[in-house]
Amino acid sequence: MELSKRQDSCRKQLKYDCEQLLSRFQRTKSVRFEVFANIWRDMKFSSIFYGTVNHEKRVFSRLALDAACIFFLPPFSFQIRVGGLYLLYSLYQCQTASPEEQIRLSLKNWEDVKRFENDAVDAQHLDAVYILRQLMFCKAFHFTAMPTLLNFNRKRNAERSMLCEQFMERASRPQELINNKLMEELSNIHELYEKLKTSVVSQADPSVNLIRKNLVPKLRSTVLDFYKWQQRRDSVDEGKDSGEGTSSQQESSKRADLIASIKSKAYGQAAEASKSRRHRQVEVDVAGNEAGSASASGRARVTKLSLKARTKENIHISGDEWKDTASTTLISRLATLDSAPEEKTIKRKRFKWW
Repeated sequence: MELSKRQDSCRKQLKYDCEQLLSRFQRTKSVRFEVFANIWRDMKFSSIFYGTVNHEKRVFSRLALDAACIFFLPPFSFQIRVGGLYLLYSLYQCQTASPEEQIRLSLKNWEDVKRFENDAVDAQHLDAVYILRQLMFCKAFHFTAMPTLLNFNRKRNAERSMLCEQFMERASRPQELINNKLMEELSNIHELYEKLKTSVVSQADPSVNLIRKNLVPKLRSTVLDFYKWQQRRDSVDEGKDSGEGTSSQQESSKRADLIASIKSKAYGQAAEASKSRRHRQVEVDVAGNEAGSASASGRARVTKLSLKARTKENIHISGDEWKDTASTTLISRLATLDSAPEEKTIKRKRFKWW
């Protein structure tokens, strides 16, 4: 149990260090291995393997490679995936375990790796292609059926780590799909379709509406609106990041003022009760607050009349109405203790035959 806890804490720390390295690589807006190597040496990232004992070297290497392999796979952006590939290569070469611990990769993820290689070849990013093929040449990948190692008596619902949102790939598929060539072909097909429909269906029948007019302009305007929404969202996120310090200070000051006002109201209105009466409801002493704070310094116990006595004192009933109020009411039942409960007499109406 303690070993699993130590591994979880170590995995979180490794993930945090990898995110720090990749965030610096993302700010450079480059996919060159030379830029990544400068950041690697500047952070002295190879020193994470120092201090591991002989029987912990393989376990720690496994955790480090698993933490870095996450950034090499979707749904991260292309630059982050390139940085994850460079990070995997550097960790694999710098590990202290002998023989080297392999990079665990499932078969379903291998398809994503091959697509990544094809994209890098098409974009002429030869650094990423060379590093990937160098890992394949060294037989660094261990192809498995499952992405994680399955153990007996393991938690069925494992905790999923949150993905860094700034590393995620933006949804740019609509802009890539809607190009000028496609729009021209779509407009020609739509025009031909419209002619065929008008030849089959008579124009006099208004109930049949099988043609969507202005399809191509509407599709183009929708894609442009989506692109503008993305730009506005990115600008708002940058504004939030820049004003995070001042907004946090304002929120903390507002919260402190609110708590202080609540405390002043609570302690200013409620009178302090004695230890023997703390289980009862605290009554608010309004007259004492209006008179002044002179008597507040002394802790003299003030006896108050009961609810029944105050009711008799404030309410004056005369005439025959006093007889009706003399009977037992709900307030008097709560205020007094009766030795024996009263028996209610129930009057039953007799049925008249005529």
